[in-house]
Amino acid sequence: MRKQDVPQDKAILGRWHEICYVLDDEGRYVLTLSAGWNPANVANLQAWQEIAEEVGQAIADIRSGEASPLAFHMARCQMDVGLLSRYVRLARWRVRRHLRPAVYARLGETLRARYARVFGVAPEDLDAIPEKAQIPVEADDEKDRLS
Repeated sequence: MRKQDVPQDKAILGRWHEICYVLDDEGRYVLTLSAGWNPANVANLQAWQEIAEEVGQAIADIRSGEASPLAFHMARCQMDVGLLSRYVRLARWRVRRHLRPAVYARLGETLRARYARVFGVAPEDLDAIPEKAQIPVEADDEKDRLS
């Protein structure tokens, strides 16, 4: 793709830009910025909506007493039990146990701190669950930009 043909369809990236390799006027590869490309923007929006559904389901499971707050943070960070167990350096079966509200309620300060560090929150904020899932781009705004 030539430098003048780089798509500049603003959407999901907002003020951020992608870096693309393109050919300049002399036929050399150079780096240039792209505001986005409609097919990629649509795919990214669909992915964010899927993540929002997973986070929403985790919130519903926590509110109904079926899961601990770890389920929310795992969905938010797009982690599964195996990945989280590697980050906190625990066996998978222990992480699965901690997903049960009764077991989670008895977690010690050390384990809570390890989970909090992995999720990038303070240990006292580990139990704070929002009312609904938030995604970086609102679907209505995105549809306007993509049309």
